Amino acid sequence: MEVLLLVAAAVFLGAAMQRVTGLGFGLVSGPVLVLALGAFTGVVLANLMSLVVNLVLLALLWRQVLWRRTALLAGPALLMVPAGALVVRVLPGPVLSLAVGLTVLLALVVVLVSRRGRLSNGNRGAVIAGAASGFMNATAAVGGPAVTVYAISTGWRGPGFVASLQLYFAVINAAALLAKGLPSLSPATWLAAGLGLVVGSAAGHLLSRRVSFEQAFPVVVGLALVASSATVVRSVLDLV
Repeated sequence: MEVLLLVAAAVFLGAAMQRVTGLGFGLVSGPVLVLALGAFTGVVLANLMSLVVNLVLLALLWRQVLWRRTALLAGPALLMVPAGALVVRVLPGPVLSLAVGLTVLLALVVVLVSRRGRLSNGNRGAVIAGAASGFMNATAAVGGPAVTVYAISTGWRGPGFVASLQLYFAVINAAALLAKGLPSLSPATWLAAGLGLVVGSAAGHLLSRRVSFEQAFPVVVGLALVASSATVVRSVLDLV
């Protein structure tokens, strides 16, 4: 029962934050799903649930997608997905769990630092951000931070940013699932994830009318910090 509650809560929070900010599903839900289900299954389920949220939001926002900018990020990201999927398959479970937690922590530091300066811009910045995002998304289901750094550095904001991210993440999440396969879960776990997804998306839709990106972003960072720290501690204990 504890596992089912963790899965439902992780997907609920991830879906709600994704709806409000356009990103954050993997940051928030990934570490918790890894804690609940193990490293490989947790990451793959995060990719799958994120893909569903991306497609739902894309159906609502597709008219605002910036196609050229999205393609500039997606191209290098797709090239790095196979490498990330290989890492997931090769690393032992506790080591992969530790890697996921540390990846999220590092990503949070990079995003927070980038909010105080310009780290990358132009086509070169997009290629670097896309490649890093694709690898991290396949490895730890956290492709958002690298793209966020690029967006902050270039001043990319507004509806076009949120809409374009849904297409971008839909593409790289689908690629990650093709490379790794679908997770093997019990019917109860699928139900818990599905309920979390539906309720979280609905809650996020309501929140998006009242909460801005700037207000929600610190919540995403805080939730991700707690979840990733717990994953690191648990992984270290397992290794010891």
